[in-house]
Amino acid sequence: MNINEQQKGGQPGQTQEHQPGVESKMNPLPIQPMDYVGSGKLKDRVAIITGGDSGIGRAVAVAYAKEGANIVINYLDEDGDAEETKKMIEDENVKCLLIQGDISQEETCKKLIDDTLKEFNKIDIVVSNAAVQYPVDSITDITTEQWKKTFAVNMDPLFYLSKFAVPHLKEGSSIIATTSINPYKGNKQLIDYTSTKGAIVGFVRSLAQNVVGQGIRVNMVAPGPIWTPLIPSSFDEKAVEQFGTESLMKRPGQPRELVGAYVLLASDDASYMTGQCIHVNGGEIMHS
Repeated sequence: MNINEQQKGGQPGQTQEHQPGVESKMNPLPIQPMDYVGSGKLKDRVAIITGGDSGIGRAVAVAYAKEGANIVINYLDEDGDAEETKKMIEDENVKCLLIQGDISQEETCKKLIDDTLKEFNKIDIVVSNAAVQYPVDSITDITTEQWKKTFAVNMDPLFYLSKFAVPHLKEGSSIIATTSINPYKGNKQLIDYTSTKGAIVGFVRSLAQNVVGQGIRVNMVAPGPIWTPLIPSSFDEKAVEQFGTESLMKRPGQPRELVGAYVLLASDDASYMTGQCIHVNGGEIMHS
């Protein structure tokens, strides 16, 4: 079964209790880039990936490893997924460092940078990818605690990691953020999540201008509906069953389908790209 055939018309209803969710509990499992063939585009580079244990983060980690990069993965508490991803990476004859911790905390982000430098003595790529979302029916359902947590997890680490990493990045280095289709079109159930992703768009465009003189590129990828652990851990069964079916392709995307964008932005092939966004959303046309 190819990607276009899998999950056509939706997937089985399912939920998980806690975000960001566990990939090994999903049915069907997300399609990861095990068939990806690298060509040395990231050979000997060091990449930090937040939320790299599963979903899009795992896909990016595996593809980067297949391109020859050593990988540092941050994850919250999904030890099983993280260990499985580490094995996938090490099977590519590169190194993988797992760093557990809550990156909504500034000290965790600093430790992530410091531990990477201690292990590899350099940083070439930073992928800020981890996120949470809490669907609600009304803005009055968004508590102050939820609003602050969503920004603390989705937006703050991009600032912290960039601030701590930039002094160690060299010409040709790359910072890549995961934004979303949502700030480009709005989402009535995800006001706080959408706001964080819009903030990422502004941050990326501004930071790109700030560090271009150092030869550092800053870009982003805006996924549409992608089948990751965040979906069953944040939506109810009915929403999961219909997830992605409203896209032009009538299905959710797979983590495998995003890796080309992340590899491009991390590699020298994107040497004339900064402050840009690549939209991977199943066919929706974005205008900003």
